[in-house]
Amino acid sequence: MSDNEDPRAILAELLPEFRFAMVTTVDESGKLTARPLTVQEAEFDGDLWFVVDRGSSVATHVSSRPAVGVALSKDDAWVSLAGEATIVDDRARLEHYWSSTLEAWFPDGPDDPRITLLRVDAISGEYWSSAGGRIATAIGLIKSKITGETYEGRNEKLDL
Repeated sequence: MSDNEDPRAILAELLPEFRFAMVTTVDESGKLTARPLTVQEAEFDGDLWFVVDRGSSVATHVSSRPAVGVALSKDDAWVSLAGEATIVDDRARLEHYWSSTLEAWFPDGPDDPRITLLRVDAISGEYWSSAGGRIATAIGLIKSKITGETYEGRNEKLDL
């Protein structure tokens, strides 16, 4: 990842590296609620797919208030997306995403009528990255502390 790369290309490169996301929705009273979800697919334009229970709070919330926030993190990169979520019933896509891990929540398999998909269409995003992983980040932070210079990581905001 170079400093000259297009921010959209960097985001597209980062997104598939995240396995889990914190998805924040707005409930009926206007309260923000966040919960962890497993990312099933991250598309080039920042859109994300999740498998959810159609009776869950996330599905209920986005049915009436589709605005969501999604936060993803790993050792040397962090992404925040804002977008709109929709419930999607797509049997072929669900079968493509199906794995034995999902059986912990849906023991009846992909034919369980409770299962549906949640698609987050990203509208805007921001990412922060630090080249070189945890060790390089730690060294950079220590160097910053010793020299008094501001730590330089990469941060970009973009509309999607």
